[in-house]
Amino acid sequence: MEIRLLNKNDLPSLLKLYVQLDEKNKELNAENTANIWKEIEENKNIFYIGAVDGEKVVSTCYLVIIPNLTYGKAIGFIENVVTDENYRKQGLGRKVINRALQIAKEHNCYKAILQSGIARTQAHEFYKSLGFNGESKKAFDLRF
Repeated sequence: MEIRLLNKNDLPSLLKLYVQLDEKNKELNAENTANIWKEIEENKNIFYIGAVDGEKVVSTCYLVIIPNLTYGKAIGFIENVVTDENYRKQGLGRKVINRALQIAKEHNCYKAILQSGIARTQAHEFYKSLGFNGESKKAFDLRF
């Protein structure tokens, strides 16, 4: 098992894993996401981190470093955390998030923000065990 930054070769496996995050992701494939992945690779502030077993991405999250004027330091934003159902309870989610946090610190972030679906209460307990505070802020989103 390897914890590393993901690359274009990991895209098909990553997209399969994203189906476990949300069934709507069934329509995604390497062909219809190639341009998006190209944008991701060209942006030095986006990091896709994964636990990879052979050639299979089994746990992942992504981190975006957002330049920020307040505090004179950046913010790390973590999203799309998912571990393959057959690999859960092995500490892989913890390892990929910890790698994201390490990258955020290396980029002089003063905080990391992690968003999670409101109904994912088990995941919320996991995030709290990593030191995230679910009570300090309230997130709102607007879907288009």
